Amino acid sequence: MARRVHQPLEDQEFDFVLSMTTGPVLAYFCGSWPKALDACRAMDAIVAELAVEYGTRFTAVRTDMTRCPGPTRRYGVTGAPTAVLIEDGEAIATQAGPMTREEFRQFLDAHL
Repeated sequence: MARRVHQPLEDQEFDFVLSMTTGPVLAYFCGSWPKALDACRAMDAIVAELAVEYGTRFTAVRTDMTRCPGPTRRYGVTGAPTAVLIEDGEAIATQAGPMTREEFRQFLDAHL
């Protein structure tokens, strides 16, 4: 069964997902401006596949930087796409820029 990738529409929704989740959260921050759009769409497909592959090892949260400016600032995200692995509300790893499926796997395996 495919895992759901959460897509909060505002800061409070992002915080709610974090508060209701046990274990690591992979928040990947995306932008809707033209320069970031293609890379973020590619990340959507990769994260959806990895969420299924990794099962319960993490919860995925796609975070629109414009709609969720609080978490964007809180985790020091300045560009899209950026992946932030969060545990107990704290960032434990960050990777800015687009990643291939294999690079994403390496990022997760190094920190999960």
